[in-house]
Amino acid sequence: MRALYTPNPVLFAGLLLLLCLSQPSLAAASRLQQIIDRGVLRVGTTGDWAPMTMRDPSTNFYKGFDIDITTELAKDLGVTVEYVATDWKALVSGVITSKYDMTGSATLNLKRARVAGYSQPYFYLAYVPVIQKKHFRRFRSWGDFNSHLITITSREGTTQESLAKELFPEARHDVIQPPLRDYQQLLADKATAIVISNIEAATLTNRFPQLAVAKVKGMRRPTPVAMLLPKEDQIWINYVNHWIELKKTQGFFDRVARKWGMVSLDIP
Repeated sequence: MRALYTPNPVLFAGLLLLLCLSQPSLAAASRLQQIIDRGVLRVGTTGDWAPMTMRDPSTNFYKGFDIDITTELAKDLGVTVEYVATDWKALVSGVITSKYDMTGSATLNLKRARVAGYSQPYFYLAYVPVIQKKHFRRFRSWGDFNSHLITITSREGTTQESLAKELFPEARHDVIQPPLRDYQQLLADKATAIVISNIEAATLTNRFPQLAVAKVKGMRRPTPVAMLLPKEDQIWINYVNHWIELKKTQGFFDRVARKWGMVSLDIP
């Protein structure tokens, strides 16, 4: 019986680097070679998207899903990682102007893709129903929420409002105005459920242990999450993509998602 081959990540990274650098004229211009020569991987991150990236203002220390991922990438590159503070409006421009070599997680959209490159996806933002934990056994499918006995709360004008009405036309819809928050209605027993992203759900259920993501099959409106990279630098993009593929096969992204309490889709 033949033994199954388990890829060696160090050997893989070395072979990939050799392949990427086999064309000297291209390698000299690649961000990959610059990172290796510099000994530092610069990552743009906002620090305000829990639990993806969170910055402690008193220490300037970052933590979260993104931070674990990019720290691992830097380790496999044999360099240190430096986090460069940015905001959502400047996220793309920081890549274009070489303020940093890549970003942490960003959802895919065509406007960004016009001017910046993307890695392949490694996580999906999608919507899940959140309920009080005491009702956990009551809901086993999305259809269980589509009843006139169920109240779904959402904030007016949000994606959640339109999605909840689309998914649950038979339910009662409690549309609230700021400064009220949907989860406050849920905690006060004024709502049966709210529909939020799996990323928001991780933060909310960690903050309020009496809340839980309903155990229903699948998530709704999945949106791929990936890293933003310099659009013209195919060597650097290829390296990151191969690294992501290797880490997928090792279950790395699923482990990090579980660490931060995030519900993940199966990544094809």
